[in-house]
Order: sequence, then C-alpha cells, then structure tokens
Amino acid sequence: MLKVASYNIHKGIGTDRRRNPGRIIDVLNEIDADIIALQEADRRFGARAAAIPEKLLEMHSDYRAIPLDVQTDSMGWHGNAILVRNSAEVIAHDIMHIPCLEPRGAIMAHCELAGQQLAVFGMHLDLSGLWRRRQAAAIIKLAQEKEREVPVVLMGDLNEWSAAGGCLKDFGKAFDMVDCGRSFHSRSPIATLDRIMHSGSFDCTTAGVHDSPAARKASDHLPVWANLMRG
Repeated sequence: MLKVASYNIHKGIGTDRRRNPGRIIDVLNEIDADIIALQEADRRFGARAAAIPEKLLEMHSDYRAIPLDVQTDSMGWHGNAILVRNSAEVIAHDIMHIPCLEPRGAIMAHCELAGQQLAVFGMHLDLSGLWRRRQAAAIIKLAQEKEREVPVVLMGDLNEWSAAGGCLKDFGKAFDMVDCGRSFHSRSPIATLDRIMHSGSFDCTTAGVHDSPAARKASDHLPVWANLMRG
C-alpha cells in the first residue's frame, strides 16, 4: 500500500495572506503520504526561491524534495516539486518541457519505497483549455512510455473546471482517474481542480480531500490523497 498526495501550496501564502511555510509542513505531516506532488512550490519572482526552506523541511518532517538540478535556490521546476520520505530511493528524475502559453512545466521521479518501484509525474496545467489539452497530450505520451518500465501515478493541479471534459477526458482515456473530491477554494471548496491518476496496475482503495483546520488556513487549495495497491 502506498499513500500519494497532491497539494498546491500557493507559495506558502495562506488564506490570511501571510507566508508561513511552517503551516505547510504541519499539513504535510498530517497527510502522512509516502510521495507528495507540490505545485506553486517556489516563489514566482526574482530567484524563484523555494517556498519551503530546505532546512525547515529537514528539521520538521520526514520528507525531502527530489533534487531536479535546475535552479540552485528553487525546490522545483516551474513551481512543481515532488517530496518523498527520507527512506525512499530515487532512481531517476526528469523535467519536462511542455507546450505552453505562460511558463509551465512538468516533472517526473522514478522511486522505490518499501521494495516497490513507481514513477510519479507532477504537473500544474495552464488556465487556457486549449493549452491544457496540448499539455495533457505531451504528458500522457511521456507517462505511457515510462509505464513500460514501472507503474505510474500522475498528480497535480489540472486547472480543469469541467466535470468530465477537456483534459480530463484525455487523461481518462489513458489512466484511471481517482475521485478525491473538491479541493478549491480551501475555505469553501467548490471545484475539483486537484487530481490523482494512475496506471491500471494500481487499485485505489481509498481517497479523499484532506480538510483540516490547518489545511484551510495554510493555502487556498486543500490537499488530495489516495491509497494505492498493486493490482
């Protein structure tokens, strides 16, 4: 059994408009997932420094960020980051250039946890429906290629407000979509923007939205999670 999660941390800025990375770490510890895909994990301007300082994460959690070897002070790539438990082995990682109107990217980490290998794809897709579908097509192609080696999980903020159309239809043809629930806005969730998908070699046993008092304050998104078991 593996627990995976996806969380748009809004650069560490909470619903009170204050930047507080410690609150994000508190929520990560509450979720207690084995692998977590983050979005908006870096500040937007300047050097794009990590929203969660590496030392803070090291001192107050059992997680570390996959080293993407792109920007010195950043946690991720275009705001996308993947956290794994310290006990996990990182076999490979990659950044993906995808079609975009505004700066966007996706990332992949091939990991082994408790003797089980999988590849995790993290993403934060465009606000434009046309560009979302183009980005989805590029990611699906890369994920299907990786699926020949190991089971894959795809997670992130898809920015898709449609219940079943748009890029969800495209992803749904290639992967199983987990029904986690509404995650945005954290104070009063009305949209299912944050998604988890997986290859057919996994079965999802339970899933949901992590809705806690801490999560409602830490970001404008609530985290989503799923427990996966090899079928």
